[in-house]
Amino acid sequence: MLGWIRQRLLKSRVPPEIARARALVAAIDRGGIPLNPARVNAIARDLGLEVSRKAPVEETIERIRACLHRHSS
Repeated sequence: MLGWIRQRLLKSRVPPEIARARALVAAIDRGGIPLNPARVNAIARDLGLEVSRKAPVEETIERIRACLHRHSS
């Protein structure tokens, strides 16, 4: 029971923008294709990245991955 409570508390410490970015990357890794570039850009901006509207979605996703990697280190 104590382990379950710890997990719940630790999970809640993850900022929502990081959780959204992780969910996006996990969905892409499972074979999903982001259909809405504006949503990907919004997630990147929530992480503090500057994103051009003309930037390719693939490039933005790689920048999000790099940001998540830096955050986990």
